[in-house]
Amino acid sequence: MSATRPYIVGLTGGIGSGKSAATDHFAALGASVVDTDLIAHALTAAGGAAIEAIRQSFGDGVIAPDGSLDRAAMRALAFEQPEARRRLESILHPMIRDESARRSLAATGPYVVLAVPLLIESNSYRERCDRICVVDCPEALQHERVRRRSGLADAQIRAIMAAQASRAERLAAADDVIDNAGTLAELQAQVEGLHANYLAAAARRR
Repeated sequence: MSATRPYIVGLTGGIGSGKSAATDHFAALGASVVDTDLIAHALTAAGGAAIEAIRQSFGDGVIAPDGSLDRAAMRALAFEQPEARRRLESILHPMIRDESARRSLAATGPYVVLAVPLLIESNSYRERCDRICVVDCPEALQHERVRRRSGLADAQIRAIMAAQASRAERLAAADDVIDNAGTLAELQAQVEGLHANYLAAAARRR
């Protein structure tokens, strides 16, 4: 790997696992966080770079009155019609990959946490990473957290989880695991231990 490229930790986990809590603490400790979910939100906000292509592909029915992506309408369509989900991904994923690569190279922190929900499913992200960190919790706890925070129906939550890598697949790919079955303080303590390791690894690369 080129020494000019930053040390990159790929961080992932299933929906409701606690990725945001982990990335927030890595950022608080000084790591540069590149979050592909946030990039996707920017691309699909009113005036976002992906909106016109989405409108042309799916019509005005998935565009909210303010010009942003109507996420509920798109989610319902995508999980009812797998082909629609693939079309949406074909629009968004190349844009997200390019922007996340640009932000990673521009990062000024000692290392980069590249947060990607579908990192395990995507070789194009995995090959960028020096290390893979998985935020893990039992699937029943994932489901309950998503239900509480989003109000989605159980069937929709199950469909989202089914579209992601399984818990076993994520754990098999992990170099490091953050166990988020407990408290926020316990998660943060694990992040702090990993932060020290990643600082040392990044320093060795320089």
